[in-house]
Amino acid sequence: MTASLAEMLAIFDVEQAGPHHYVGGSDAGERDVIDGSQLLAQAIVAASKSTPEKTVRSAHAVFFRPVKAGEPINFDVDLLQDGRTFATGIVTAGQRARPCSTITALLDTPTEDVIRHPPTPPATSPHAATPLDMPVLGREIRLVGVVDPNDPDEVGPAQLDAWLHYDQVPARSDLARALLAHFTGHLSISTTMRAHPGVGTSMAHLAVSTAVMAIGISFHDPIAWDGWLLYDHESTSVGAGMSYVRGQIRDETGRLLASFTQDAMIRSFANSSSGGQLADRARL
Repeated sequence: MTASLAEMLAIFDVEQAGPHHYVGGSDAGERDVIDGSQLLAQAIVAASKSTPEKTVRSAHAVFFRPVKAGEPINFDVDLLQDGRTFATGIVTAGQRARPCSTITALLDTPTEDVIRHPPTPPATSPHAATPLDMPVLGREIRLVGVVDPNDPDEVGPAQLDAWLHYDQVPARSDLARALLAHFTGHLSISTTMRAHPGVGTSMAHLAVSTAVMAIGISFHDPIAWDGWLLYDHESTSVGAGMSYVRGQIRDETGRLLASFTQDAMIRSFANSSSGGQLADRARL
């Protein structure tokens, strides 16, 4: 089954079911669990709908229980403060009356520039990059200097640059931010493993246990783009069973749209003799 960009945006667009209460779904696809970055995207929309005169400037998510695909997901927004300029909310995402993730969102009303850094033109071009087979109708991905980010034998620096192109750029600010946030969870573990021979994300849930545990994203207004987006990833630390990756999202001119971080688990299975293997449909 191949998802589409239109279906993905519809999933992000959670529906209000009560005061500061929203319900979302997921495309079950071929897996029993969904990506944490999807929860982050949906929470950004939920927080935006709870205080629609403001926009999300940053969101920080921690994922502590898996979320099953094909079942409703509840998003409850607790607005701790909603002032004239800024608002702070905590979004709790859960299923079956159990919380699975908390997302802290900072929202504000953008103002005129006082100062602004000039853009830094990218050193690479999407037209010279290698297509990646990660099919979503309406989305194209190209990697810089990497053929297969999951291959344990493809070794290089702990950096990974990916160009993305969407056929449709959402007109709504909250959906545009959700779309930017969604891809932050996809290549960070691969970036960390790339620097270590014999370890790759094709081994995830088979030989090594991996999971995205937290994602943070900060948006740098205005959020609008035309053409390709560059996601650069850099793994600055890995050890003691955790990896840390930081990255930035730029448009083709080099204008910085967002910055993000990811904390992920990379560990051995407790019982290697049993393999600790998960069924294909249960893998993140």
